[in-house]
Amino acid sequence: MLDKVLIANRGEIALRILRACKELGIKTVAVHSKADRELMHVRLADEAVCIGPAPSAQSYLNIPALISAAEVTDSSAIHPGYGFLSENANFAEQVERSGFVFIGPRAETIRLMGDKVSAIEAMKKAGVPTVPGSDGPLGDDESDNLAIARRIGYPVIIKAAAGGGGRGMRVVHTEGHLLSAINVTRTEAHAAFGDGTVYMEKFLERPRHVEVQVLADGQGNAIHLFDRDCSLQRRHQKVLEEAPAPGIDPEARAKVLEACRQACIEIDYRGAGTFEFLYEDGRFFFIEMNTRVQVEHPVTEMVTGVDIVREQLRIASGLPLSIRQEDVKVNGHAFECRINAEDPRTFMPSPGKVTLYHPPGGLGIRMDSHLYTGYTVPPHYDSLIGKLITWGDSREIALTRMRNGLDELLVEGIKTNTDLHKDLVRDGHFQQGGVNIHYLEKKLGS
Repeated sequence: MLDKVLIANRGEIALRILRACKELGIKTVAVHSKADRELMHVRLADEAVCIGPAPSAQSYLNIPALISAAEVTDSSAIHPGYGFLSENANFAEQVERSGFVFIGPRAETIRLMGDKVSAIEAMKKAGVPTVPGSDGPLGDDESDNLAIARRIGYPVIIKAAAGGGGRGMRVVHTEGHLLSAINVTRTEAHAAFGDGTVYMEKFLERPRHVEVQVLADGQGNAIHLFDRDCSLQRRHQKVLEEAPAPGIDPEARAKVLEACRQACIEIDYRGAGTFEFLYEDGRFFFIEMNTRVQVEHPVTEMVTGVDIVREQLRIASGLPLSIRQEDVKVNGHAFECRINAEDPRTFMPSPGKVTLYHPPGGLGIRMDSHLYTGYTVPPHYDSLIGKLITWGDSREIALTRMRNGLDELLVEGIKTNTDLHKDLVRDGHFQQGGVNIHYLEKKLGS
């Protein structure tokens, strides 16, 4: 087992990793910016190292500072969490070259799946269903690009190969707008990601966002942990998730789950990962793979009983998976509401001092948060301050517990989006299950 892990992140995910390390008897090192001295995991870690000022570029994204912190604390491994450097292949490579274990996939795997074009090609070879598209990057020949769009059929979507988080995408409904859309997306992609490569796909007009959680040990063993529905999104950012995804065709589900498991073996995957799909009319279409632990991983843990972060740590220690596919069962249903420090109507960030914090409790309720009364939410980072997760032996019971949990949750001194979630979990269409990815934005009128 690993001896000491440096947690290269902040907030609730850093606290989540620390707890898993403690269960396994692993010592922990918390790195933090000057603005994050009072984070809960910094207080609880065996050691803490300040790695720079508040701006992320000078602290949590500062690779030399992170590796230096690992060296001076004699850490054996680095866990990147999610966000920041978690899917940065160069970081993973430098960690390993410096003699530490990177708790995640190999650098070459991150590169393979981080480029949307190469990821789609790899998934096609592995038998994972993909969206009809250009089958590679778009060239400069305008007539060829027009012909590709006609073959796919309008509407189409132009995507940046290095994109993510909803950036670097443009929907085209008519041929007259195609060429300008390609050029604009290329320019934006180069400015945002340093890579102007773009590709084309069929634009699905009313899909759901369904993803498959996987674990693989890099030793030829891989399992899936079934699926999640993450269709409630605003500006391509997930707001509320559930597991398993409701109303999925059983045959299509079985095929895609096994295809994802096999794909992990074929690409020699190591660690936790998520295959993201659009699901429409009973069919799955691969869009990307996230090569890290997801924000929404707790809903999968609640319905399968598998501790995903614990498995990450075991795999990084060189151990094989502790569970087999036949041991993984779905028990009940779970929801997760992302609690953000923001105005529930304008969505403007709301940093400041938390004058009162009271998490909800009761059977089937879990609150993953780094908040405490007196903590000051800094203005420098993502607004996520917690995740309220509920479980029940049926979808209805889990949803009832979420309503109760949201009513019990108290965060004073700052604004949160709790009222938005209270509205969503009482929404008639959402209660029925199966809303598409456009539903929330239409509901909000944005």
